[in-house]
Parts: sequence; C-alpha cells; structure tokens
Amino acid sequence: MVALLTKTLLVLLLLSTIHQNTGGEFEQWCVADEQTPDDELQMALDWACGRGGANCSSIQPNQPCFNPNTVKDHASFAFNNYFQSFKHQGGSCFFKGAAIITELDPSHGSCQYEFIP
Repeated sequence: MVALLTKTLLVLLLLSTIHQNTGGEFEQWCVADEQTPDDELQMALDWACGRGGANCSSIQPNQPCFNPNTVKDHASFAFNNYFQSFKHQGGSCFFKGAAIITELDPSHGSCQYEFIP
C-alpha cells in the first residue's frame, strides 16, 4: 500500500511540474545540442537558413537574436524557427543529430523563440 501511494505521489509530482499551454499540448522548442561540434552545427545552420526555409533574419547583425554571436546560439534559433514552421508538415528537430527538443523556453532578453501550437 505504501509503495502504491509513493508511486502515485511521484506521478502527481511529475505531472504538476510539466508546463502545458492552454491547448493542452506540451510547449516544445528545438535547440542545438551542446555536445555537437561547431562545424556540424554550422552545416545544419546553413541548411536550415538555406534550403530548409527557416527565417533567419533575427540572427543577422543588429537584430534581436544576433547576440550572443555564437554558432550554437544562431543554430538554436534557426533550428527552432524551422521546427515551429514545418513541424505540422513533417519537419523534425533532428538536423543529423545536432538538435534536441526542450520544454524550457530558450528565449532570452529581446530574443524571442517562437512556439506554434
């Protein structure tokens, strides 16, 4: 009985910590995997902003997501823009293993990462 109660409380605790939007869908963003080398991130970033069709205007100089000016930060923004724009049409957050899904909003300062339910 104690084990069942403990498991029930653990499940309730885990469920209470999961943030959901008003539509009941989990909010998810796609960001660069910190373990991926910069050269691999750069290739995936180039694809996302080119043939992938992501809108990368916000990571250009003097735009809200240019800083910090790192491959990882720019890739994270581009990966998320691609993922949000195309996830309902089969687009994924894979980028040859260079990206991961997070439920923590990666927005910072004036740089807002889009979430599309």
